[in-house]
Amino acid sequence: MAEYLLSAQVAHARKSPIRKSLPRLEARRCIPIYQACAFHDRTLLKFSKLDFNLLQHQHKKEIREIFRWWKDLDFANKLPFARDRLVEGYLWILGVYFEPQFSLARRMVTKGIAITSIIDDIYDAYSTFEELELFSSAIERWDMSCIDQLPDYMKLCYRALLDVYEEMEEMMTEQRKLYRVQYAKEAFHENYAPTLEEYMSVALITSGYRMLPITSYVGMGDDIMKEAFNWASNTPKSLQASVTLGRLMDDIASHKQEKGHVGSAVECYMKQHGVSEQEAYNEFHTHIDNARKDINEEMLNVKAILTPVLIRILNFSRVIDVLYKDGEDRYTNVVGVARSGITSLLIDPISV
Repeated sequence: MAEYLLSAQVAHARKSPIRKSLPRLEARRCIPIYQACAFHDRTLLKFSKLDFNLLQHQHKKEIREIFRWWKDLDFANKLPFARDRLVEGYLWILGVYFEPQFSLARRMVTKGIAITSIIDDIYDAYSTFEELELFSSAIERWDMSCIDQLPDYMKLCYRALLDVYEEMEEMMTEQRKLYRVQYAKEAFHENYAPTLEEYMSVALITSGYRMLPITSYVGMGDDIMKEAFNWASNTPKSLQASVTLGRLMDDIASHKQEKGHVGSAVECYMKQHGVSEQEAYNEFHTHIDNARKDINEEMLNVKAILTPVLIRILNFSRVIDVLYKDGEDRYTNVVGVARSGITSLLIDPISV
């Protein structure tokens, strides 16, 4: 039995190394393994199960609250072209921070992910170029007075976007940390370009993969200092690596889908260098591997005050690996580990 357990753990570690795995999912997976060991400590096992279930109860409460907000917006009916992925977005944020003290942060960023996902679909698959210019201009101005110039379907999204950040401002004002929201706003701007170099240059500045980590710091209380926001706003090596990893893994997974107006990085590279699809994939996987090395390097050399920030960047890269590994888009098409993750983390408690 012991040899079987060891071989199973080795096989899992080779497929999903701990550096690429979500801590909360790994805890859920390891508790039954520990229970199967003849030498397990019964008290420790019981407390680990109770801890998991109590925290799961808190997470369920949070997602119910967020779902009520989402249901009131009624995007599923008003914007049927867009993905309805609220629960998947919350699973994403559980990968970034599952700890009980980050409840406010999870609620903030899940709303941000939900709205960003809608905006992504507006840009990638639905709007005309002229409409996108209007929307980009409105985001740049960040003022509700811009709303009248937008098409009706964009008005819904723009109003919801500004409302989410206004809610952040109210919460941070109460905590005397209003400056944080300005960093989050500054991270939320414009979009794409046609060549690979231009595409990646703009993505590093404006992609959601840069915006979301910075936004995730807003609600982290006293775990994050202003120095951390200044550091992150300059796009340090680890954040740049996380954006690269996320953007390229996302593009590989979604390359064969029709994306309307936006050419993916795969398409840009194939056209620019005259190479095959597989050759483009191989090149991107080299960039992805180098990005992981950059994150690990900075984790080893960072100042202590920045450790909480870097852990979020590392965790974002872990989430990306889970959602887009092996060229599958498990965010858009909820299968495999994404589906089982929702079940094990948000639905099924551990039997005590």
